[in-house]
Amino acid sequence: MIILIGSEKGGVGKSTLATNLAVTLVLRNSDIVLVDADRQSTSANWTQDRKSTGKAQVQCVRQYDDIENTIADLNTRYKYVIVDCQGRDSKELRTGLMVADKLIIPCRPSQPDLDTIPVMLNTISMARRINSKLEAYCVLTMCSTNPKVNEVADSIAFLSRYQDLKLVETHISDRKVYRDAISEGLSVIEKGDTKTSAEIIGILNEVLNHG
Repeated sequence: MIILIGSEKGGVGKSTLATNLAVTLVLRNSDIVLVDADRQSTSANWTQDRKSTGKAQVQCVRQYDDIENTIADLNTRYKYVIVDCQGRDSKELRTGLMVADKLIIPCRPSQPDLDTIPVMLNTISMARRINSKLEAYCVLTMCSTNPKVNEVADSIAFLSRYQDLKLVETHISDRKVYRDAISEGLSVIEKGDTKTSAEIIGILNEVLNHG
């Protein structure tokens, strides 16, 4: 299964989501590979940092430009291929969508971020002309933990108008442990944080078990 993580906007937590999902699958003894298709190389650098942790390693491949054939080939050799794409409309994103089973769009609960969703849906629509199996999900990220902030509820209302996009019920909160984990080559599960671990596990279960 190819799970592509991409968006039209940077800084939304793509690599954080990709690395945490990768470790969660590794801890389930799943055969996975992480593909870093973002030239910022956050995920690839994370795998290098991970080598000194003593934790189970995550296989990582860097691939840029046209990634379609590479990830399709990896999909024949691994149960899961997780692809961390650039935070913009890119060749990596468009070619990856040609063969992906699932697309996860991380999106912060702010209007500038939400405004990129219609553009992304247009890209998805074009990809589905060739790849009809493609499923698209949206995960709200960096959500405030302050109960008085209504951004999440407002974002859910905004996203509910798009029938071709499945909104994942589990959100990613804005917590320091996410930043600490990725800088240490770890996942939040390995940091032992109960709340963020539940978020990552919840997202993975919703995406894998849908349908």
